[in-house]
Amino acid sequence: MLEFPRWKYVLILVVLVVSAIYALPNIYPQDPSVQITASRGAAIDDALRAKVDETLKAAGITPKQIEKRDGDLLVRLSTPDAQAKANDALRESLGENYTPALNLASTVPAWLSRLGAKPMVRGLDLQGGVHFTLQVDQKAALDKRVEAYAEDARVALRDAKIRVDSVLRGANNTIVVNVAEGQSATAARDALMKVLAPANASASGALVGASALTYDVQGQRIVIGLPESELTRISGDAIQQNIATLRNRVNQLGVAEPVIQQQGSDRIVVELPGVQDTAAAKRMIGATATIEFRAVVEGDALEAMRTGNVPPEAKLYQLRDNRGPVLLNKRVLASGDQMVNAVSNVDQNGQPAVDITLNSVAGQRMFDFTSVNVGKRMAVVYIERIPEVKMVDSKEVRSVRVSEEALQPSTINGVFSNKFQTTGLTKDEADNLAKLLRAGSLAAPMSFVEEYVIGPSLGAENVERGIKAVVYSFLFTLVFFTIYYRVFGAITSVALLFNLLIVVAVMSIFGATMTLPGFAGLALSVGLSVDANVLINERIREELRLGVPAKKAIAEGYERASGTILDANLTGLIVGIALFAFGTGPLKGFALTMIIGIFASMFTAITVSRALATLIYGRRKKLNSVAI
Repeated sequence: MLEFPRWKYVLILVVLVVSAIYALPNIYPQDPSVQITASRGAAIDDALRAKVDETLKAAGITPKQIEKRDGDLLVRLSTPDAQAKANDALRESLGENYTPALNLASTVPAWLSRLGAKPMVRGLDLQGGVHFTLQVDQKAALDKRVEAYAEDARVALRDAKIRVDSVLRGANNTIVVNVAEGQSATAARDALMKVLAPANASASGALVGASALTYDVQGQRIVIGLPESELTRISGDAIQQNIATLRNRVNQLGVAEPVIQQQGSDRIVVELPGVQDTAAAKRMIGATATIEFRAVVEGDALEAMRTGNVPPEAKLYQLRDNRGPVLLNKRVLASGDQMVNAVSNVDQNGQPAVDITLNSVAGQRMFDFTSVNVGKRMAVVYIERIPEVKMVDSKEVRSVRVSEEALQPSTINGVFSNKFQTTGLTKDEADNLAKLLRAGSLAAPMSFVEEYVIGPSLGAENVERGIKAVVYSFLFTLVFFTIYYRVFGAITSVALLFNLLIVVAVMSIFGATMTLPGFAGLALSVGLSVDANVLINERIREELRLGVPAKKAIAEGYERASGTILDANLTGLIVGIALFAFGTGPLKGFALTMIIGIFASMFTAITVSRALATLIYGRRKKLNSVAI
């Protein structure tokens, strides 16, 4: 009548032990630390450890411990203030070969770590840091890609020795090729189709997917069009490339465990735990400075600027420091996204410089160009996109101003390919440009539409308040149920504790992020578990009032309440899944905790509490009453 299979007792015991083990790491605090990662073949050795120790002593910082971990050097500190101070000191002392990053070091015992047990990841609202939401300018990405198609079309027709009057951007992201009289438009189209095919993609890699292009021959004019599917793909690729670039830039900034993810169709969310300097973070994340190498077109630049009569293959630029105009070729020899490494350095005269290494394709192009142009001149164009915010009719209007200036042209004294040095920059420009080139260029410019900072003290306060909310909700429930339902109230309280243990363990096992709304979801799971036990207890009371024997009343109470509990929790589960699928940020944290809590509450209310009731009352041969 009131029986419970032994294998279920074993199952409950196994779940209890596993949950206890994997929830245990959450009671161990994390040490504020600085994680030092080597780059470009630098070594993590005793010499580095000694230098770090010396730097910290000079800064008046006493570390708790300096240790090697997973190929990095980890400096454990006592407070977040000491962590920030140590990070600044080490960044200045170690140079470009090492990257210090703010981190939180685990203090979980080794035996737990060997079992794969680890604490839940804390969200930004619990750990502190900065949050940015960036809007991606997808139109600029399309413009950039269409311009790449146009440039490759010019090169393809030039190589095919087909004369054209012009290759221009047309309406609706088209490219209009005007073939010269006496030249075959059909031959020009065939040459374009052959060269613009994916197998023969340009060095820039911009023409992947070019088989989707359409070619409309209208007399001596060819209109190259991009179908909607190609435009959609370009926009999607721009978002993904920007996310990859942002990850590299954040690594240059020195942040451990950042969160960078897409939000909607044209936004990216960046969360940097532990970072409090928003100005430095924004400079590194939002910067779009890059450089291009172009050949100088000989001619009178002043006359071209005065009359507006610029050679068709040239573009007019202003030299830095108001040194006048210069004519540069429209064809880009190499650009920032083709550079595999860049290091800030000084030239032979002690002036700031950047040592640049190009990829193999761009290096070959540079070799081909310099081989036949020794003695001619080449210039570097420094390009920066500067976000601007203006108030128009009491509304905030965001725009981007593009600043392009040419550095003083230099003479090509010899043949070079993928490794060379560029000068003419200030020290700060050289340092920042080297970092940006190493991180990669953005496929599309972005603007900051939202930002906020959560201080470490506020994060700690949020943790404290969240824990208090869950503990108090549990204690109040414990007291009320023990008074109101007596023995079954105590059973409910034990099942409730088991429920919390399972939720924390599952979130820790799967690396779920705990946020402040997550604590709300945890408190809600307490309520859901209580609700299930109320249904069971009231059903048992009802059976007893009908005169059903005590043992049978307990068994009937669990059997008849189970269906109602499943129905009620299924409804909550549907809501939780919908919140997780369609929500963002805080809603996801709340929904995830709620979903795990629903599964845990069904297990503890139906299975665990029944096992405890059977253990207490099942072995009694004569049971006249039940304390409920």
